[in-house]
Formats: sequence, structure tokens, C-alpha cells
Amino acid sequence: MESADRIRAIMNELRSSDSVSVTELASLHGVSEMTIRRDLDELAQQGVVRRVRGGAISLLLRGEEPPFGVREREAVEAKQRIGAEVASLLADGEAVLLDGGTTALEVARAVRDRRLTVLPLALQAAQELAGAPRIRLVLPGGEVRQGEMNFVGPLTETSIRALRFDTAVIGCCGLSAEHGLTAHDLPEVAIKQAAIASARRVVVACDSGKFTRTAFGAVCALDRLDMVVTDDGIPRDQFDALTAAGVTVRTTR
Repeated sequence: MESADRIRAIMNELRSSDSVSVTELASLHGVSEMTIRRDLDELAQQGVVRRVRGGAISLLLRGEEPPFGVREREAVEAKQRIGAEVASLLADGEAVLLDGGTTALEVARAVRDRRLTVLPLALQAAQELAGAPRIRLVLPGGEVRQGEMNFVGPLTETSIRALRFDTAVIGCCGLSAEHGLTAHDLPEVAIKQAAIASARRVVVACDSGKFTRTAFGAVCALDRLDMVVTDDGIPRDQFDALTAAGVTVRTTR
């Protein structure tokens, strides 16, 4: 098992248990205890766990999203394919709002050579696009959320509402027929709502793992979305619910 896969599995253990044991994890994953200690040390540096003798204790609240650095290593190939698919939907000359998050970052990487006006809502995407020769890069004002490096707050919201976009590419923490689009961080809920209201077309970019999750903050119902781009692991009932709500679903392999 690759390190990223193993760390993702450890994160899943932490979602169901408040603590993990080095010995038990080493046996479960068929690796040495030293390897597990390195994994837990990495999670400790990300603020996910506190190391204790013989294991680690989770520092995440129930339902809290893992740090950006951990999520960036999850479903990497799926996110790259989603990013490329979203890029293929954009016409040269469009004004595009690009949400924060790890999947949106892959969209930024996929559009570097395009002729677009892009307003990114995260510093990672802004840095990715800063040297792109044909990208007109526009940044919002506002506070930068620690760790995620997303723009949030009333200045950001005001900047978004003062503009009009051809396409808003939105990320999410959860997406379901029952609860719609959801996000963990409440200040980001208001930013996503402003982005959706300011765009002619709303495209959600998310890996299929998001269809098994519901986050704390409700962003919008399915009927506010025009398209969802995801991988082919989307549950069939969710695919059917999205299409029944008039949302176009595009899946990548």
C-alpha cells in the first residue's frame, strides 16, 4: 500500500475512533511500526492527531474536514481527470470563478495555457496561475483562512457580488440529493453562495467520495447547480437524483 493510501486509511480509522494504536495499524496494513510512526508524525504535523505513547489521539472534531495537505493526497488521479474535464468545458475568453479546495486546484493546473479571466478563491490556485501568459488573473479582497488559504469574509463576498462570471467552478465537502451542496466551514458557505449567485453557469467539481458525506453548512439545493463533474464512482442513486433535478452529470474514468 502506498503512503498516501495508508494515510487515507488511517484517517478513516480516526473518523470512527478517537485514537489509534501503532501496533494495531502496523498489523492491519502489513508494514513496520516505524512506518506507521512516520505516518502518524506526518498527520501530527498537519494538526490531525496528537502523538501519544504507542499511538495517536485524533484532534479533529466530528465532521471536521481534514487539512488541505492531507486531502491533496486523496484521490489524486481522479481529481486530475476531473480538473481536465472541467477545463474542457470552458471556452476561451470566459470569466471564471474558481473555488478553493484540492479539486479546484487541479482545474487551475489544467487551464494554465488557456485564454481566460480567472478569479481564484484560494492562494494555491492564484500561485498556480500567476505565471500563466494568457490568464487574466483577478484576486478578491478579504481574509485568508489559515491552513486552507482560501479567501473568506465580507470583503471577499463584496468582491464576488460586484462581478459577473460565465462559469463558477465550485468545490464542496458534501453533495447529496437529501441535503444538497454542503461545506464544513461556515464563512465559506457565504462565499460559495455569493459565487453561485454571480455566475451564469455553476459547475461543481468533486470526487465521488463527497457523495457519502454531508457537512455542517448548507450551501444550496441541487436545483441551483447546472453541472456536476465527478468520477465514475458516483453512487447510482445520487446520479439519478441529480439528473432528476435537471443537473447534467459528467463522469471521468
